[in-house]
Amino acid sequence: MQDTPAPEGGATSVRPPVPSLSPLVTLVLHEEIAPALGETFDRLAEGVLALSEQFTRRLAETAPSYLDDRALSQAYLAYYLPVNAAKVQALLDEMPDIDCAKKAPGDPIRILELGSGPGTALLPLLEWYAAASWRTNHPLEVVSVDRSAAALATSERLSDRLIRALEISTVTTRRVRADLERLTPESYCRQGHMGGPYDVIILANCLGELFRTARDPIARKTAFVQRWLGVLAETGTFMILEPALRPVTRALHQVRDGLLRDGVCMVYSPCLHDQRCPALVKDDDWCHEERVWTPPDWIPPIDRRVGFIKDTLKFSYLLLRKDGRTIVPRGPAVFRLVSELRDMKGEIRVWACNETGRPEVGRQDRLKRESNAAMDDCRRGDIVEMEALIGKPAKPGMTRLLRIPAEGSVRVLRQV
Repeated sequence: MQDTPAPEGGATSVRPPVPSLSPLVTLVLHEEIAPALGETFDRLAEGVLALSEQFTRRLAETAPSYLDDRALSQAYLAYYLPVNAAKVQALLDEMPDIDCAKKAPGDPIRILELGSGPGTALLPLLEWYAAASWRTNHPLEVVSVDRSAAALATSERLSDRLIRALEISTVTTRRVRADLERLTPESYCRQGHMGGPYDVIILANCLGELFRTARDPIARKTAFVQRWLGVLAETGTFMILEPALRPVTRALHQVRDGLLRDGVCMVYSPCLHDQRCPALVKDDDWCHEERVWTPPDWIPPIDRRVGFIKDTLKFSYLLLRKDGRTIVPRGPAVFRLVSELRDMKGEIRVWACNETGRPEVGRQDRLKRESNAAMDDCRRGDIVEMEALIGKPAKPGMTRLLRIPAEGSVRVLRQV
């Protein structure tokens, strides 16, 4: 099964709005971090730098939870939570809507948030639920699991404020303190917690932190996801979100390959095929997203203080399904663009990916026609149909280059 149908003729899809935190989420978060943005701003900036060091350069270390440290927790809430919440929001908009056809009125929508932190996914989840067309017929039940008691307490405080601000009374939130490396669906149920099935399971910025010291981290991560897929509803979505860092993202590619090899799920998006990930062919390659966003007002001043530029959302992700649904109809002419357009001398090129591999696709300026002009406005992550491509088989060790001829066509099926 697939979702978005191909546009008719030369029509293109509509690019979705630029992600940004809603006014209510921004207000709730600002109330929590206001003191840190004032008198203790220097300490906040130091915390942002310390977290950046931990997230990017000390990946192999098993560090105590930064969310249990007051200063680092405030830095995370002010700088990293808005960024990561916006990523979750973008993926909630991308995933298929909840299938309520088999639910009776009053049946709950159940969400499981693994490695929840201080509410990173819960805040956009609540807004997503408040805007859902089926909300009046189905209450929401969310279970958040994390090892940090401080993070769970912050999650409760923030979500309670947002629930009141949204004026939604049909939401139940519960929190479970547990070590995900030791927790299994079976032990989770034995403790008396709701065992599913869950309509959505979210694992955000967590998988890369698990099983770092294991003899075979990839096998352990793959088995972890596979176990929790067992409590996903047959028409549910399992969302995995990770930073765009090369080692973390390549590990996610390997987990993907293991899950598909074992036949336990399919990828709804971003992948348009179930073959081995072609980004793993070269050791220095990886596939990630980069999407523009509108940050809260307090992010740019922090950027200026610490020397960062947080003007885009960079991440890698998987939306997994068990029912075979895919984001668009797949086929050898349907590609996902996995790089930005590059202006060459008299030509534009882009890396693309589908069931045929990961070729580089180019169109010479002199061959631009109305039928292929849509390529000019493409971005990384867009899904396009490109027909009548020409090219030769790649030589050993070389990348396959395909070109769009004058009679070739480019149609944008889905934009990000």
